[in-house]
Amino acid sequence: MSAEKAKSHLEKFGLADRIKTLGESSETVELAAKALGCEPARIAKSLTFSVSGKPVMIVTAGDVKIDNPKYKARFGEKAKMLSPDEVLQLIGHPVGGVCPFGVNEGVDVYLDVSLKRFERVFPAAGSGNTAVDLSTDELEKCSGCKEWIDVTKPM
Repeated sequence: MSAEKAKSHLEKFGLADRIKTLGESSETVELAAKALGCEPARIAKSLTFSVSGKPVMIVTAGDVKIDNPKYKARFGEKAKMLSPDEVLQLIGHPVGGVCPFGVNEGVDVYLDVSLKRFERVFPAAGSGNTAVDLSTDELEKCSGCKEWIDVTKPM
């Protein structure tokens, strides 16, 4: 169901044909990079948090992590990641397939500037064995992002 929601969302932008269904798991950055034959940094990972009780998604490059001081400066509180059960319930996709396409109403999506160094990136598409090949401009348009932010640092 989650992959169907993501596909339906991407169809609205004429991008559903870019979804790749992989013959192996793409549930982690490393597995996705291996399955797609690309560098891990180009995997657009979707991280989910609770900000003042509201679900928030931050899509970052695969080779960075949240920088807690930057996060706190941006959102006014310490980063609190959602549990796997909360992710499914509040975001609408299972862990391993989380993406900014077809998310539940009320989820704020942000794109991290770590993605801007790439022309093309690969976010998941709603399941643990899908990905979609998008330019960063396409990702910005179809993700419904509120804005680009800078809340990460190299791993």
